[in-house]
Amino acid sequence: MAVAYRKLSDLPLVVPVFPLDGVLLLPGGQLPLNIFEPRYLNMLDDAMSGERIIGMIQTRPRTPGQDADPQRPPLAPVGCAGRVTSFAETSDGRYLITLTGVCRFRAGDELPVRTPYRQVRADFAPYEPDLREDTPGGTRTAADIDRLLSALRRYLDHRGLAIDWGDAESAPSDALINSLAMALPFDPMEKQALLEAETIFERKATLTALLEIDAAAGDDDEPHSIQ
Repeated sequence: MAVAYRKLSDLPLVVPVFPLDGVLLLPGGQLPLNIFEPRYLNMLDDAMSGERIIGMIQTRPRTPGQDADPQRPPLAPVGCAGRVTSFAETSDGRYLITLTGVCRFRAGDELPVRTPYRQVRADFAPYEPDLREDTPGGTRTAADIDRLLSALRRYLDHRGLAIDWGDAESAPSDALINSLAMALPFDPMEKQALLEAETIFERKATLTALLEIDAAAGDDDEPHSIQ
């Protein structure tokens, strides 16, 4: 049964986090994941027996003097909580899940827990608008995406990528902006900038700028296709 998150009090105060650089989850977006590390299998077991909420987050470079434990790199300041909306187990013990983005959060204190996975206090208040039904993933916004589509064409040409232009041009602009932000192979810092963009308009501007910069510079990567 679907669970609606309409207000801050619907969200947990503490979330288990899955640090994964270069991977972006946005509110309303769907992120497929293949889970095989024992600590994250444990995290999924616990999540599925509770609220099914997991926080996707990236890491950030250590500052001088910080703990050098490679298993606990510093976390980025902002992540996105998602709910497990699809779950399957493979014959070799992996979990194939889909996370649906719920709300971004500021990562507060990390708890000194005994679990093998990390948990943080999550401050959802700065991103309360993510819970509104008329925010990304829903209706078409007033955002003019002509420049974005033009930049996207040049970016795809340089990268040797292809998409279904019929779907792209008919999609609600919010959904298109967020799906491109999640799917395109930007580096971790660029992904974080897209995550932290306050509004869909700011995310569109950031996304357009990244596409234009990449297209202008050219690229030597091998061709790929976007699923």
